Amino acid sequence: MRTIRITGKGNLKIHPDITRITITLTGLYKDYAEALRRSSEDTEKLKDIVSVFGFERKDLKTVNFSVDTEYESYRENNEYKQRFAGYRYRHTMKIEFESDNDRLGKILYSLGNSALNPEFSISYTVKDQEAAKNSLLEKAVADANQKALVLTNAAGVSLKEIISVDYSRAELNMEIRPMNRMMAFSKTTADFDTEEKLSMDIEPDDISVSDTVTIVWEIV
Repeated sequence: MRTIRITGKGNLKIHPDITRITITLTGLYKDYAEALRRSSEDTEKLKDIVSVFGFERKDLKTVNFSVDTEYESYRENNEYKQRFAGYRYRHTMKIEFESDNDRLGKILYSLGNSALNPEFSISYTVKDQEAAKNSLLEKAVADANQKALVLTNAAGVSLKEIISVDYSRAELNMEIRPMNRMMAFSKTTADFDTEEKLSMDIEPDDISVSDTVTIVWEIV
């Protein structure tokens, strides 16, 4: 049996409609239990802040949590040494909502005027990712079909039944980061007189994604 194997590629640009704020709280304490306790207290304070803007407390999702030992350098007798500084907790969380610059500005204003001294980053993603993936596969299949028709016509053969279809199952990155690193946000860097001072005018670019489909046909 003669076959032809064609790989089609689908490309798609999607306008992001979900805003994601990633927030990191951190603190250094001499005692491990104290680090855990303060982490829990600070997380509850953060939930208090976001709940003001219509979120459920469970909407604040943990991305990563750790408590690690930390050491500091010091000089003694012209030699540099290290000593135990304490236990540092680091709790990274995210919250997502339908994109709204006014709501975003108010949330960041409240974070900046809290005593938590958070670090944060802003990114954008797509709400209906499954629909986007399906559309991408449709485009890839259409591309494979078009290539197969061109090649078989040029070779003077015809397509028969499809023998197999294989597509990439890799996780697609449907996130764009206008602010690509964490930024510190504390009272000293967010000394605003009014909410209007924190005006967010962000229009994220489209997210470009691609995927491939490989189809094998019998030819005659």
